[in-house]
Amino acid sequence: MSTESNPEQSRPPRKAAILLGTAVVFFAFDLVTKVVALAQLEGREPVRALGGLVYLQIVRNPGAAFSIATGMTWVLALVAIGVVVAIIWLLPRLRSVGWAIGLGLVLAGAVGNLVDRFFRAPGPLRGHVVDFVSLFGPDGEYWPVFNVADSSIVVGGILIVVLSLLGYEYDGRRSRDKKKTEAAPSE
Repeated sequence: MSTESNPEQSRPPRKAAILLGTAVVFFAFDLVTKVVALAQLEGREPVRALGGLVYLQIVRNPGAAFSIATGMTWVLALVAIGVVVAIIWLLPRLRSVGWAIGLGLVLAGAVGNLVDRFFRAPGPLRGHVVDFVSLFGPDGEYWPVFNVADSSIVVGGILIVVLSLLGYEYDGRRSRDKKKTEAAPSE
């Protein structure tokens, strides 16, 4: 199928703009919420909100989600750099709005936490990520404490998995369309 007959296939710059726009918006939201959380919550007891559904408190996380790999902060920073590079590598081939949004969310989260790992104490590639939302109880009692970047990664990852399960590819094709094209006899 030529790109001229399918306008969705011929517009990578629009998909790149969607991905980058999503990433910028959610990265900025992550950065602003961390600054506000640090200014308002640093040194305070957890703040109960929404009838105890949410507790706001500062936790400096040297590890990954669920505080795993706490001694491997530099490895997590390198993995985040790899994720950013992989997403940028996919940009020219990106033809799906859903994938653009999902990858934009993952990119925002990876960069948001990577900025913490580079610029927060104890130092570059060892910095602790600022988390501040705890669900159902303080101190991550029932669910690990997280931030907007973590949420972006999770939501983006879920969107990408759902799209994949439904057969939507990042290049705009459906899996079944791809199989038909590959199975068609050559002329």
